[in-house]
Amino acid sequence: MSARDYVEKDYYASLGVPKDASQADIKKTYRKLARQYHPDANKGDTAAEEKFKEISEAYDVLSDEKKRKEYDEARTLFGGGGFRVPGGGGTPFDLSDLFGGAAGGGGLGDILGGIFGGRGGRAQAARRGADLEAEVTLAFTDAIDGATVPLQLSVQSSCPTCKGSGAKPGTATRVCPSCTGTGMSSRNAGGFAFAEPCRECRGRGLLVDDPCPTCAGSGQAMTTRTLRARIPAGVKDGQRIRLKGKGAPGERGGPSGDLVVLVHVRPHDVFGRKGDNLTLTLPVTFPEAALGAAIKVPTLGGAPVTVKIPAGTTTGRTLRVRGKGSTRRDGTRGDLLVTVEVAVPQRLNDNASFALSAYAEAQPENPRAHLAAMVSSDD
Repeated sequence: MSARDYVEKDYYASLGVPKDASQADIKKTYRKLARQYHPDANKGDTAAEEKFKEISEAYDVLSDEKKRKEYDEARTLFGGGGFRVPGGGGTPFDLSDLFGGAAGGGGLGDILGGIFGGRGGRAQAARRGADLEAEVTLAFTDAIDGATVPLQLSVQSSCPTCKGSGAKPGTATRVCPSCTGTGMSSRNAGGFAFAEPCRECRGRGLLVDDPCPTCAGSGQAMTTRTLRARIPAGVKDGQRIRLKGKGAPGERGGPSGDLVVLVHVRPHDVFGRKGDNLTLTLPVTFPEAALGAAIKVPTLGGAPVTVKIPAGTTTGRTLRVRGKGSTRRDGTRGDLLVTVEVAVPQRLNDNASFALSAYAEAQPENPRAHLAAMVSSDD
């Protein structure tokens, strides 16, 4: 879309919607008109085909919030199809004279191009750098407490020889005549207009006649740099951390992109993790489970704590130790979840066997008696 179109064409009138129409109303109206004037529904009707192109062009601008804002600003600045010069007696100039048609003629097209980031003009807008991705593997403890790790990145940056222009030192680039420096061209397909990177300049908006010998005219060179990145405490395995401004540098003064770090966490031999809580399986003996006991259990990076095992504890019971888990974003910590597992000895000496036999005689309770009773009641 040219700057001239922005001023001379009334896209709101083309769709028949008010200037304060919502995006939903614009979309609904466009769909209705598109069905009415689509070429497939109006074979051989050139007027319907032109109307379809008109509403498609209007919808392309008004459905995009950024384009719509630029369009409204242009219409406000140069509304009514004429531009009045202060003190000029109210005589409007012909917009076609102000825009200038020659490729090198400058004019209002260049002015609007500067306002709207190069649309229809020759000003090259700043471009944000690309986002980069990296992977890092952390020890379990570093993931819980946070760590600063070195990351080696291979990134595209401005060529040191041509300073990013792509032209051989001592020569200059020129504006691409096909896209007038925007880097984009439009293609019509079935009445719809599609924007795509300019094929002649490959989206740069500039052409290089005498390319730089170092980068072959791309303006970019591959460089390797080492970055020390801070991984926050409490990061989980498989989590992605976005580091603002640590990606590829921008072009023409644009901001750098972000660095997205995929984190892998090595498992721990003792501790597991469940959300913000750490988990631990604690083996206990039968007497400890039956009679109760006070047992010391390890914590991650701290002193052991004493956990009280209530008398009659069975396998699978989980006890909670407050504040000994993973670090949260607000600086607090989760809990340590201790799951009891009654250890059954694989071998018994004579004294232990005699003691267990004596226990079985002294405590003749059958823990399976209720199963038979339940089966009998079902019958």
